[in-house]
Amino acid sequence: MPSPALLSDIGNVLVSFDFNIAISRLGERCGAPAHLLIDRLEGIKGPFEAGEMTDADFVEKAMAAMEFRGTGPEFECIWCEIFAENAPMEASLTALSGQVPMYLLSNTSGLHKDHLLRTFPIFRHFQDGVYSYSARSSKPAEGIFHQAIDRFHLHPAQTFYVDDLAPNIETAARLGFVTHLYDLTRHGDFETALAAWRASHAHT
Repeated sequence: MPSPALLSDIGNVLVSFDFNIAISRLGERCGAPAHLLIDRLEGIKGPFEAGEMTDADFVEKAMAAMEFRGTGPEFECIWCEIFAENAPMEASLTALSGQVPMYLLSNTSGLHKDHLLRTFPIFRHFQDGVYSYSARSSKPAEGIFHQAIDRFHLHPAQTFYVDDLAPNIETAARLGFVTHLYDLTRHGDFETALAAWRASHAHT
């Protein structure tokens, strides 16, 4: 019988995030008005997370687009300090750790992934991950899910997949995963769904 596993999204599941934190801080040091900064990144952020440019290229292009008055490392620091660990999820995964393998599946950039993994203890629970920037594929497309299946030898029917976005959940369900649409404000729903899944795999 295939072994059960947990596959998890990152943003608004393991950590919360708010780009407005970065925009507010950047607005103090940019030539462009703060309310226009996100628009200035249109055409940059998406390709960056899809792996179509390096971290250095993104930082250079974003600094130029925003007219940022500062250094590259200063920009990177502001860009990455938008996250907060989800304490209830950390508690849940601590209880689960060592009982099933856990993997990450996220639309993210290398810059954010590296920051997250070195900053937040919650990521110690995960053996590995597939990320859009290196996979050259982004959710909700099926391709990135197939990469995770192949890389981690997952059996979707035995894998509990958690994500906060309905289109991603829909793809996962179509591929046969056991799914849970996560809401930061309703962590108890996750606990209930996880317990039901674990009970159904108690003898696998």
